[in-house]
Amino acid sequence: MVGLGAAAALPLSSVATGAQQLLPINTPGVDHLDIIVPDVAASARFYMSAFNTRLHAQPFQGGFRYFILLGELQLPGREVRYLAIGDSRGRGTYIGHFCTSVVNWRRDSAAIMAAITDSVAKAGLSPITAGAGIGGIFSDPDGIEIQFLPAPDTLVTAAVPSDLVPPNQGLLTPRGVDHVLLHVANLEKGVQFYRILYGKEAVREGAPERVWFQIGNTRLGLQQAPAGQKPRIDHFGIKVAAFDRTRVTEGLQKLGAQVIASPEEPGVLRFRDLDGITLEIRAS
Repeated sequence: MVGLGAAAALPLSSVATGAQQLLPINTPGVDHLDIIVPDVAASARFYMSAFNTRLHAQPFQGGFRYFILLGELQLPGREVRYLAIGDSRGRGTYIGHFCTSVVNWRRDSAAIMAAITDSVAKAGLSPITAGAGIGGIFSDPDGIEIQFLPAPDTLVTAAVPSDLVPPNQGLLTPRGVDHVLLHVANLEKGVQFYRILYGKEAVREGAPERVWFQIGNTRLGLQQAPAGQKPRIDHFGIKVAAFDRTRVTEGLQKLGAQVIASPEEPGVLRFRDLDGITLEIRAS
């Protein structure tokens, strides 16, 4: 891993109104992301067997959205980081969006989105597709979905404890989001866009070439999408308490996960879930 040197010195977007700087955003990090799958109950059972945590559910369009808590739910604000599981309804299986919470988002949301739109246009990048409202999801120039919510992020008000599976029976104790990795159409243009949101990038890795942004105590990575593949969220990482690699590997395989060898990263355990979604766990 090396510093970006001259690349990091390129101009950044900094938009302020009075004493309040809007960009880059003021954020404690990536709070949650969602996966879109054909069988939400089966996916929830898998993740509850993988993670030693609690499950919440929200009635949604005649079914449920499930929430895998990545820490203890903090009351009274219902603050927690989480993984949301939504029904694909024929849309395929994929990682839907990642969410970054933003300080003073309720107050500044319109101004921040206007500043992003203006900065993107001035940079000559493809326009973003903006969502509406405080919890609106918008898309980056590649169509990858991002959500901003007020910091700290809180569990959806309509979500309540679910009795689908017993709590705290899983293999690993989660401690929040570690990172999200995006496959982008053009690496340098992707870096240019995410500088607008998050400020100067932190490091560049080689083989494969990846650029990382440090976002609070989480990370966002960018990598060139393989030829012939569309930009997307490639995978995500979850911080967990120290674990026995052999025991957890065997446990995940019994659950039906495909464990992916990563000898070059001894501190990482990488696997695909029942629907082929890739994630990593890292002891923290």
